[in-house]
Amino acid sequence: MAEVGCWAAELESAFGRVAGRFGRADLRWRMRDYVRGLLGQAARKNGWQLAEWAGHRTPDGFQRLLNSSVWDADALRDDVRAYVAERLGPDGVLIIDDTGFIKKGSTSAGVGRQYTGTSGKIDNCQIGVFAAYATRSGRALVDRELYLPKSWTSDRQRCQAAKIPDDRGFATKGELARDIVRRCITAGLPAAWVTADEAYGQDWHFRRLLEQLDLSYVVAVPKSQQIKSLAGIWRIDQIIEDAPGDAWQQLSCGNGAKGPRIYDWAAAKLPANMILDPDPPTHHRWVMARRSLSDPGELAYYLAYAPVGVEIAELVRIAGSRWAIEECFQAAKNECGLDQYEVRRYIGWYRHITLAMLAHAVLAALAAQATSDATKGAAETDQPSPHSPWQRSGGSWTLSCPTHEPTATPSPTH
Repeated sequence: MAEVGCWAAELESAFGRVAGRFGRADLRWRMRDYVRGLLGQAARKNGWQLAEWAGHRTPDGFQRLLNSSVWDADALRDDVRAYVAERLGPDGVLIIDDTGFIKKGSTSAGVGRQYTGTSGKIDNCQIGVFAAYATRSGRALVDRELYLPKSWTSDRQRCQAAKIPDDRGFATKGELARDIVRRCITAGLPAAWVTADEAYGQDWHFRRLLEQLDLSYVVAVPKSQQIKSLAGIWRIDQIIEDAPGDAWQQLSCGNGAKGPRIYDWAAAKLPANMILDPDPPTHHRWVMARRSLSDPGELAYYLAYAPVGVEIAELVRIAGSRWAIEECFQAAKNECGLDQYEVRRYIGWYRHITLAMLAHAVLAALAAQATSDATKGAAETDQPSPHSPWQRSGGSWTLSCPTHEPTATPSPTH
């Protein structure tokens, strides 16, 4: 009974925080029923089943809530973000990723044949770009944007039918991610780090924005990622090949379903950028690699931008924190109906997604009450081997010019 009371009190606290976004009492009660339904035991969180669960005769009231009632989904999003920051605490990680929503037909806003990691193939779907905020206490979704392919933005008649605003033009997923980051930081989300997969990490504009916002990051990049120096341009996989054996160390990047996720890791500081960095620098840029213990040929690559004096174990922890948004997607879809909507209009997508984010945030807040801080892992490294561009400097590795030939084709990426 104490747990039930705690659950009810937290839900009421969340409702009280957002109630002012709904101008009429009947709309507020409808919103409460909808969110309770998303958190309830309905087999599928669609209009009819949510209405039946809430005791409504028809889903008309919920359809009006999502499609025609007067309320601001972006203002509610801001409330959700503030609620998550308060419940999960400061110094967290902002995680950027996208997820797919498999749909039938061609009229749902932004739907089309496109690749989605949800099914691992090209599918008929909508794509949402999301941000999650994760601390040692928990994780929750804090922002979202619907990706509109050019096949939509170039067809204004189709956009008008889906109620897409006339001022919404084409934006890449990377541009949507940069908008989300700016919004979160401007609003005061207390994120100390940012991480993302290689789809976003390989984007120089994305990384440069983070540096301009004074945000540290660890982002995945493809093995073909090019690293620029005064001596030339090299691929990151070529640089990692030169890493001496002593540069690799076994570290855990966090706990998974089967316990600590332990890999071999190598990391080295890059020379300071004399154009972009202050003197003396406040941050260093790093190249990193993760190697599977069971299959040494399986490697993942990262670029990092971190405060002077950061420990390698901290960079590894941030790299491993990206899994948290995948858990958010799974939990929000399985437990809060994030992907079970039946709305087709642009505004309906944003409203349902934001209400599902609110429901998931309540679950995250409840879990945080029972979550203690995880202990930090630490490891010691041996001294370096000689004759390598990887050189020991103080307590970490640095890179001088690689010994092999640079990549033949220059690139502006860094």
